[in-house]
Amino acid sequence: MGKNILQKGIASFVLILIHALLATVSAQNIVVSGKITDSGNYGIPYARILVKSSKLSFVADSLGQYSFEHKPGKHTFIVSSLGYASVNQIVEISETDLSVDFVLSSVTRQLKELDVIDQKQDINGLRRLADVENMAIYAGKKNEVIVLQGLNANLATNNARQIYARVPGVNIVENDSYGIQLGVATRGLNPNRTTEFNSRQNGYDISADPIGYPESYYTPPAEAISRIEIVRGAASLQYGTQFGGLLNFQFRKGNSDKKFELDSRQTLGTYGLFNSFNAIGGQIGKLNYYAFYQHKQGDGWRDNTNFNLNTGYAALSWDVASKLKIGAELTMMDYLMKQPGGLTDVQFEENPRASYRNGNWFKAKWLIPAFHADYQITEKTKLNLRTYGLIAQRGSIGNIINPLRDKTDTTNRRQLTYDHYNNWGTEIRLLHRYKLAGKVSSFLAGARYFQGNTHKMQGSGFEGKDANFNFPDSEKVDEFDYLFPSHNLAFFAENVLWLNEKWSITPGFRLEYINTNSKGYSVAAETNAIVEGREQKTRSFPLFGIGVNHAISPKSEIYFNISQNYSPVNYSDIQVRTPNFQVDPNLKDVTGFNADLGFRGQFKNWLNFDLSSYYLDYNNRIGIIRKASDDGLEVIRYRTNVGRSRSRGVEAYGEVNFFRFAGMSESTGDLSFFASVAYTDAAYTKALNPLLTTLIVGKQVEFAPKMITRAGLTYKKGRFGTTLQLAYTSEQYTDAYNSLHTSDGLVGEILAYKLVDWTANYQLKKLSFSLSVNNVLNEKYFTRRALGFPGPGIIPSDGTTAYLTVGLKL
Repeated sequence: MGKNILQKGIASFVLILIHALLATVSAQNIVVSGKITDSGNYGIPYARILVKSSKLSFVADSLGQYSFEHKPGKHTFIVSSLGYASVNQIVEISETDLSVDFVLSSVTRQLKELDVIDQKQDINGLRRLADVENMAIYAGKKNEVIVLQGLNANLATNNARQIYARVPGVNIVENDSYGIQLGVATRGLNPNRTTEFNSRQNGYDISADPIGYPESYYTPPAEAISRIEIVRGAASLQYGTQFGGLLNFQFRKGNSDKKFELDSRQTLGTYGLFNSFNAIGGQIGKLNYYAFYQHKQGDGWRDNTNFNLNTGYAALSWDVASKLKIGAELTMMDYLMKQPGGLTDVQFEENPRASYRNGNWFKAKWLIPAFHADYQITEKTKLNLRTYGLIAQRGSIGNIINPLRDKTDTTNRRQLTYDHYNNWGTEIRLLHRYKLAGKVSSFLAGARYFQGNTHKMQGSGFEGKDANFNFPDSEKVDEFDYLFPSHNLAFFAENVLWLNEKWSITPGFRLEYINTNSKGYSVAAETNAIVEGREQKTRSFPLFGIGVNHAISPKSEIYFNISQNYSPVNYSDIQVRTPNFQVDPNLKDVTGFNADLGFRGQFKNWLNFDLSSYYLDYNNRIGIIRKASDDGLEVIRYRTNVGRSRSRGVEAYGEVNFFRFAGMSESTGDLSFFASVAYTDAAYTKALNPLLTTLIVGKQVEFAPKMITRAGLTYKKGRFGTTLQLAYTSEQYTDAYNSLHTSDGLVGEILAYKLVDWTANYQLKKLSFSLSVNNVLNEKYFTRRALGFPGPGIIPSDGTTAYLTVGLKL
């Protein structure tokens, strides 16, 4: 079935591309072309042209040349580039092809970003990063930018199925259905709490500890996000060692045209959901400010569920001088969740809404101060500095024995885990543009220092059902108490070299130094003896990569990249949470590489596409196997380096605007269809333990569904927009043996599921309305089997839910 779906999906996509390439130019569109230069008649690479009336934006090539199609009429063109004064010019597009050149004057002041820059390639929520953008190089890299303003999606609950729908291959684990904890990954990597991505906010880390514990317990609220930048594994050279790549949430900024603006959104939903989002922002002289506060609460779809979340953020940005801009940010988050626990397969089939645990709680607190500075050294050289800290904690308490002795939850003991994180880091980047052989190239160099200090405790908590996160004996916990300090120093450099007007290569490298330590004690379960532990592990290594771009036209290109990746052993990998669980004391770090080959671009104004293949090598993969205990009386789950795996596949995205294709007038609106299809063949190729060869070699990698397909139909006209979306994920496994299921529900298949979501929006002058229905067909499904908290066992996902949002903007 999966192969048939793949064949049909690829065939449809290829037909669309062939049709696009063979179609003739519509008579209603006129070709506008020309060159954007500086006062010395040198082409300005990647300068932007915004057509104000249609809100369409276009990017020049590396030589400053541009070409696009537009309907006739008088239009205001806004031409801009970093380091140059923007030009506003009225251009009359007649019935014949038009050539217009623009000359920009260099300036020493820092230019502000255009508010509409995120709409430059697509009005329905997806664009791609330019070769050089925001103090980073993306030439030759597989990347996507999700523009939240262009989506018809349920933003109040951070609905990942809708937000990431246009990014092929995103596997989603629903830790909760309210958008509090995000779990996404691609290419057969583990999506739990987004550990395989380098998660950032405005360019700085937001995970618990990116070196030792990269789990994300804080998810930025979608209502405050301007865009989400996703760069696949090739991001390892600039951003670090996670195999998944970069996931960067960029917050909105204050409206530069107003001194004060209020944005308030109130949402009511099924099962007691209430979400209140309130933001202010504006520009006062040289000072830009933005701040928001979000409160979210609800009871949840299952029994024994409720949550209460508060998130706040404030940012100031000040143009200190003509060349210097500084800013400061502060993020605060605090939530408490009552979680219903896991189910066995039998219990899930009987009633997925049931819960037999009434005392499982989870809490987290996040505080992130940050500072950034941008200095325009010369017209062609810019320096950026970002420094941040993280003061955070997370705790869980509950009964995680599985299965329970009976459904009335009579077991008294609750296990308590509590972590403290105290981290800080700084990153500095230098971007320099220079001419080589008459062409403009870009060089990026940077350095990063990070220091983390994680304190983890686990033991018996207080009996009862309340949210008590204190240990009965504050002096000595009865399972383990460890400190995990870490240090990371890295240097990196990349260079875009243009060989001619169509070909560029981007070599790069990263030199990494990682020092991880552990110090503390654990208590032996059999004898209650205290075992002291101390360990230090230091490693340094280089990473290399190279990208190649070939421009077929100003709007389409072929890209290739291959980059090495590295992922150190996480503290969670060596942590023992349950009595029947053990960890290999000789766990090794993961090594490997990502490779991409793709064709992407736009055709006219009605087709946006990206078709690519990839190969991911993943050595020393960490997983869980089963073995007999020392006395042979029970089965132990043992975390170790299982083997080597490879993932290969195809990722395809296409979006067609039917009304534009048919040449219909703008008054008709826009009717578009998008589809993102990913086929993943992820399998074990080698077992590190020869005894496991026949058991795992050739087996499907955990959390690697072969097919992930999402498709949607969007209609927009004036102030109204609506999207109907279908999402399908094929079956996946939770262990290297590809077990079908066990009686306790801990391992086994995650069955295939298909979901339908619908959202509609209507905008008045100051008021907006949004109605969303998730899981319209009330599909019974789950995306996770948990070994410990918040399970253990199957964590069911929600049935049909509905939400209404009313917004006010002044």
